[in-house]
Amino acid sequence: MSSLGNRFNKLTGKNRFVVSRIFIHLAGDEVAPLLGVLNQTAQDALESEGDLGVLGDGLASICQKLLDMSIYWRSAANEGDVFWKEEEAGDYITELFTDSAQRYLSEPEFDGFTSEENTPLSLPMTRNVVVMIIVAFKGEAPELETSLADRLALEEGLKALINLNYQGVLEAIQVHFSPAQLGDELTNDQLLLNFSELVSL
Repeated sequence: MSSLGNRFNKLTGKNRFVVSRIFIHLAGDEVAPLLGVLNQTAQDALESEGDLGVLGDGLASICQKLLDMSIYWRSAANEGDVFWKEEEAGDYITELFTDSAQRYLSEPEFDGFTSEENTPLSLPMTRNVVVMIIVAFKGEAPELETSLADRLALEEGLKALINLNYQGVLEAIQVHFSPAQLGDELTNDQLLLNFSELVSL
């Protein structure tokens, strides 16, 4: 979108919608517990039937946890676009959602957890976790409308997401993560195959 087009649409009072997807890859012996936080947030979202307030609070918690675990960040990527029609933004969100959901083991299975009787004494712990965050919001957020394949930029982007939630301008929030639950593993080969856009930090 050209700057001239931006100015024209502002003058005509059109809403500016930004859709953004962020990938964050964490690696190390201590990253598996993050799946517990992610799954609890997903469960809360499910129980709230997609209430945007609950989703926003969950997103803020996830972003803060990711900031706290920045020592484990290994790579990142982001993409997005600006729209002046809500329907077009919605179509793009659906496209990104479908793509994220098809990534390796990125769908939590809340009904598929093993019972106490057949739970193994120890679960294999993945050393890789990829978090995929999709948001849509009205207005502008320069921190999210730039490359986040840089530690400082990624930090500022996550803080911007938290602020957007508190400002109440988020229109859509979706979070996927791979693997989706404890006991599943995302190997280095699977990481390369399913998340080729990641750039080392």
